[in-house]
Amino acid sequence: MTQPATLRVALAQLNYTVGDVAGNLAAIETAVDRARAADADLLVCSELSLPGYPPNDLVTRPAFVDAQLDALDRVAALTDDDLGVLVGYVDRNPAEVGRPYRNAAALCHRGAVVGRTHKCLLPTYDVFDEDRYFEANQSPHVLEFDGVGLGVHVCEDAWNEPDVWERPLYDRDPVEELVAAGADVLVNLSASPFYAGKAAFRRRLFAEHAAQHDRWFVFCNQVGGNDELVFDGRSLVVGPDGDLACRLADFEAAFEVCDVPLDGGSFEREPTLAPVADEPVAQTVAGVELGLRDYVHKSGFEDVVVGLSGGTDSAVTAVLAARALGPAHVLAVGLSTRYTSEASVADARQTAEALGIDYLELPVDDTYGAFLDQLDPVVDTDEVTVTLENVQARIRGVTLMALANEYDRLVLVTSNRSELAVGYCTLYGDMCGALAPLADCPKTLVYELAAHLNETADGQVIPDRVIDRPPSAELRPDQTDQDTLPPYETLDAILAAYVDDGLTAAEIIEAGHDPETVRLVLEMVHRAEYKRFQAAPVVKVSEKSFGVGWRYPLAADYGTVVPDGD
Repeated sequence: MTQPATLRVALAQLNYTVGDVAGNLAAIETAVDRARAADADLLVCSELSLPGYPPNDLVTRPAFVDAQLDALDRVAALTDDDLGVLVGYVDRNPAEVGRPYRNAAALCHRGAVVGRTHKCLLPTYDVFDEDRYFEANQSPHVLEFDGVGLGVHVCEDAWNEPDVWERPLYDRDPVEELVAAGADVLVNLSASPFYAGKAAFRRRLFAEHAAQHDRWFVFCNQVGGNDELVFDGRSLVVGPDGDLACRLADFEAAFEVCDVPLDGGSFEREPTLAPVADEPVAQTVAGVELGLRDYVHKSGFEDVVVGLSGGTDSAVTAVLAARALGPAHVLAVGLSTRYTSEASVADARQTAEALGIDYLELPVDDTYGAFLDQLDPVVDTDEVTVTLENVQARIRGVTLMALANEYDRLVLVTSNRSELAVGYCTLYGDMCGALAPLADCPKTLVYELAAHLNETADGQVIPDRVIDRPPSAELRPDQTDQDTLPPYETLDAILAAYVDDGLTAAEIIEAGHDPETVRLVLEMVHRAEYKRFQAAPVVKVSEKSFGVGWRYPLAADYGTVVPDGD
């Protein structure tokens, strides 16, 4: 068959819900209609688009696997002589040994599935655990489509370009294997989770593949939030010269068509480049908003409740919730005690008014007083200890949960990453809730988010005093966070070095940090493992978050990684 001069490719960057095979199929059906209307030759969907990604243990349920295989047949039936579709799904492994399933991509054309291929590289680092379910493909092959050899591969298969990595994770490069097998165009079906800065790296990585192999590279990524993970989209088409011919928007569903030259000709149109957020703080805001919105909606809820304390963390959480869900879906609650300042109460009220969200003031000091009376025979209540601080936090947690139950809402946790790292938070108190939107944002970043939200809002939404005032839990007289913690600039720098960069205590000290402070911070990090084990899901916006990708033991001795202070 004679190869055409160009391949008109349609990219369907869609927001899938894990497990909702019918809903995912309906979204793909709509994309098929749009691709046909645009005279596209090939519609490309993302990784595991029919079941949703990541399906995790759902793939162990035969009924679920059967449902999305039935949906695959329905996708195939939508195709004809003029339009083919590449779609991701879970395939069964017919071999008698190995994992029972495969992470697969199917080429549908002329009413049937005409080609299948399977993922070669199965990541098991950070949030990924694909080797738990899937069998790796040892022999990738080219899929023939009307005279065009499609080098179809799945997500991680493109992430082992040896010239990019100092230490490649795998001993093979599936992209290179596909080119050697005769691929004319490289097509990557992906579900690549977001973290701030990742999009620029992906762009360089795919440009390297395109240039090295003198091939056009098509990348279709999913978008949306699924549990802790956020997928930013930014699907693209890049030419052998490394230049972008097409880029879709980030953090929203999108559809675009791009003509890919196959005869050695150059790209003759102006590139179609949707605007995207390149600045890290703007990316983080967009990522948290999307993760929050989809977590709430895909969990079957519309509304949330937030404890609004007058501090920066709760104010930023309230603003992001109002932006993500709409002000009518956010209820803020002031839960003051005898230690809450008048300024905090006033600032919380002002923030709620600026956002246009509902606001309740439910002082809990009488309840706290009742607890003091009850505990007095067995607890020293003459001085406010950590015990009594935690009592206040837990009263607030119970109150928020009562409102959530009564009004069918989800509680949002307002803790930041710095607090979660060192355990400066109370189990069943301020850690109480369904989702922690800021729990992957260090305190210093939260201040940057606050400034950005004020700059981009229609009028100031977070009062200056909230940002400028020394941070305090206000659980005892004249309390500030720095009574217990190092200054946040110091704390966040040590945490970044240890958690993100993987430096040892000695290396962090050598970089100029006080040895006793380093010892204290690292000790607090690992002493708080049990708290994080019971914490609400986080919205992952960094490369290394305290979520499903953080897997340290609870009952352990960390003396080998924490200096003894000598």
